[in-house]
Amino acid sequence: MDRDPVPSSLLRLQARGHFGIKCGLENIRAMLAALGHPEHGYPVVLIAGTNGKGSTGAFLAHMLKASGFAVGWTTSPHLVDVAERIWVDGRPVGRGALELLLGEAFEAEARAGIQATYFELVITAALLAFRMTGVEIALLEVGMGGRWDATNATDPVMTLLTTVGLDHQQYLGDTREAIAREKLCTARDGRPLVLGPSLDPDWIRPLLACEPVLCPAPPPGPADLHWDHSRLDGHRIGLAGRHQLDNLATALEAVRQLRALGFPVPEARLWASLAEVQWPGRLWQVPGLDGVWMDGAHNPEGARVLADHALACGIRPQVFFGAMKDKDLAGIAAQLRRMEPRSVTFVQGTAPRYADREALAGAWGLDSPRLTLREAASRLQAPSEGPRLVTGSLYLLGDLLRTLEIRPFGP
Repeated sequence: MDRDPVPSSLLRLQARGHFGIKCGLENIRAMLAALGHPEHGYPVVLIAGTNGKGSTGAFLAHMLKASGFAVGWTTSPHLVDVAERIWVDGRPVGRGALELLLGEAFEAEARAGIQATYFELVITAALLAFRMTGVEIALLEVGMGGRWDATNATDPVMTLLTTVGLDHQQYLGDTREAIAREKLCTARDGRPLVLGPSLDPDWIRPLLACEPVLCPAPPPGPADLHWDHSRLDGHRIGLAGRHQLDNLATALEAVRQLRALGFPVPEARLWASLAEVQWPGRLWQVPGLDGVWMDGAHNPEGARVLADHALACGIRPQVFFGAMKDKDLAGIAAQLRRMEPRSVTFVQGTAPRYADREALAGAWGLDSPRLTLREAASRLQAPSEGPRLVTGSLYLLGDLLRTLEIRPFGP
């Protein structure tokens, strides 16, 4: 009798779903133990925070790579392909490699007699990839919170905390203090905890459950802000927006602390690398489309810094907005309205988590038209005067890119 074909590891991963928090680190620790603890083969840096984790990781990864280090990096969520979540030496791993890595993670899961979450499996695959490729340092972006995040099963030499804002309150708590406590569980006694420029050490200190060495990042100096880049001390910075300069300041403080830990990171190579930094989905000009920009602002704080940047640059974009129904839609819309957009068009995907037209209209106080993903993609492919800004959710950006058949990181 023929046996049914075994589903691919990628299909098995997709079946797990990938949202929410599972209390406890037992699963990830059991899988890592079954695999001989790949996370012990290289130093780990954790990057936690409400906003700015991906951009801070992009800055830090570019600087370390330019300094000659083999760098591993995880980020989430992905836009188009799950392989985007695991980077080695400046590029996402391919789907073939990820299939093999996930296969090992599923085998470890079976040996441990557990059922892991989507995120636990991806992080296990990433830590395996870093051991197999011999990275010299691994940057792990914390998923949601920190206390029970799979990345927190590692023993980091340093932790970064970019920002603390109100997001995922149903999982993390209703106040900034409660959310900060969850994220600060990624810090370690006696090791550097780099704080983004918006975080006051005096506010952070009473929220800590351990005693790290607080390393506040000094705020960036005056800069020339442009819609698609900034200039800081005469140096071009590839990621645009004042908030990105705060993320850069956090990454630069991390570099200073790594030097103190014995990592030779020469100053001369850093700035040239920063001109080349791009991070798709973060005020990113979509290749092949006329004046289309995407930004994954999905909470009021992210929307605020996006609106601040548009106002500072005198830009009034046409806004294409879609979001998840569990987000603070009114808070996000209130911030984006400050841009006085030339028009607002709603976009709704097919996933049940998308907010419907009535919810979006109520949040914006506008009776705007609603487009399907395919209709929005067609509209964005047509020429237009002035910039068009797609925002509200990274999931929306990914769905549109798939519909447009655009791969944000190339083939």
